Amino acid sequence: MANVLPRPSIASLWSRLLRRPQALLLATFVALILAGTIALRLPAAHQQEPVRLLDALFTATSAVCVTGLITVDTGTAYSRFGQIVILILIQLGALGLMTFAALAAEVVRVRLSLSSQAAVHDAFFQRQTRISLRTAALRIITLTFLLEGLGALLLRSSLPATDAFEAVFLAVSAFCNAGFSLYADSLSSLRNSLPLMGTVMALITLGGLGYPVLLELLSRGWARLRRRPSRFVKFSLHTRVVLWSSLFLTAGGALTLLPASWTHLGDSAGERLLQGLFQSVTARTAGFHTVEIAALPLAALLIFVPLMLVGGSPGSCAGGVKTVTATVWLTRLTARLRGRESTSILGRRLPFDLLQRASLVITLAVMWNVVGVMILALSEGGAGTPLENLMFEQVSAFGTVGLSTGLTPSLSAVGKIWIILTMLVGRVGPLTMALAVVSQPRQHYEFPVERVMIG
Repeated sequence: MANVLPRPSIASLWSRLLRRPQALLLATFVALILAGTIALRLPAAHQQEPVRLLDALFTATSAVCVTGLITVDTGTAYSRFGQIVILILIQLGALGLMTFAALAAEVVRVRLSLSSQAAVHDAFFQRQTRISLRTAALRIITLTFLLEGLGALLLRSSLPATDAFEAVFLAVSAFCNAGFSLYADSLSSLRNSLPLMGTVMALITLGGLGYPVLLELLSRGWARLRRRPSRFVKFSLHTRVVLWSSLFLTAGGALTLLPASWTHLGDSAGERLLQGLFQSVTARTAGFHTVEIAALPLAALLIFVPLMLVGGSPGSCAGGVKTVTATVWLTRLTARLRGRESTSILGRRLPFDLLQRASLVITLAVMWNVVGVMILALSEGGAGTPLENLMFEQVSAFGTVGLSTGLTPSLSAVGKIWIILTMLVGRVGPLTMALAVVSQPRQHYEFPVERVMIG
């Protein structure tokens, strides 16, 4: 009788997949992009002329990676069905299929091993939640829908149209930091509505803080309401770094953008202050615009670049190198310049492996964007496109921001493919991408030491 191989159980399949969560995360994003591309290619997804395959792939990638860069207008090229598909892709891409996968594993009562649970927590929940996988996923999904629902209610009263779908679409796009808009001019025609601008900025900020921080803020607020002792509601180091770095980047971005583009932001001083603050908020994560980006001075474009490169915070809907990574890297650099061996933030010393990880992320990000600018210069530079526009487009795609100087619709096929790949790397993270693709065994030997000249 022939030997029959035992059929693997669902639990064993989950355990195998979760041994390398970085590879699984990448695979889920790619699968979702392909499914979205197929859906956007359906005739029911188009309004008049059919959307080409590469443009559908570009839109699906931009939606899943919550970027907002578009080669065709969302409001006119896609039907209501196509817009609903984009909305679903944004929502799934922002929450991450791994969140739903972890929840599904709990719902179908698949018992994951401790190592698998630790891997998922480390990769997707940043180990900030000392709760079960199912509880964390449920809280994340519930919190997301509550904030998006509240935002949609506030936005509906501010939008000129009475269509509830437009309010829901804008609320989801803002909280997920996607930057997609059903209006051809993004939010330029609505820039004078203070309630709308305030709601959108609040949704962008909350979505960019990260779920671990949001959950901790809710926990602290609940503890304060119950009047528990202060030692039980003290913020973690991660939350404090996220809040301070986000505040610094938002305020610093606004204070530098205002003098650099003062006359381009509006007619009155109040309007210019509002637009300067809005552009500082949206430049790091979301990608909505209320002014013509291509018309801004070169100094303003250069200010946008570091804001887009940093992006949002770990565990959030945003891309980029993340606020905590940039803070750790700058703190390490400052400590080394002062001759200090250890690195500390807000009274806490950081472990060496964390410093190495931050340096590696920054290095990979810079290298990727430098190569990207060179590729775009080869593929798009023949038309006389300024170098600053190429750099802006590259960093915007990597930071999953979605702002553009107008280059996106005119990209060549090579340029579109590169931007698609850059959006995926920016959303997943350069280090996660490297760990998912490259798997090397541990080395059990070391080479002899010899010095070289530096500097």
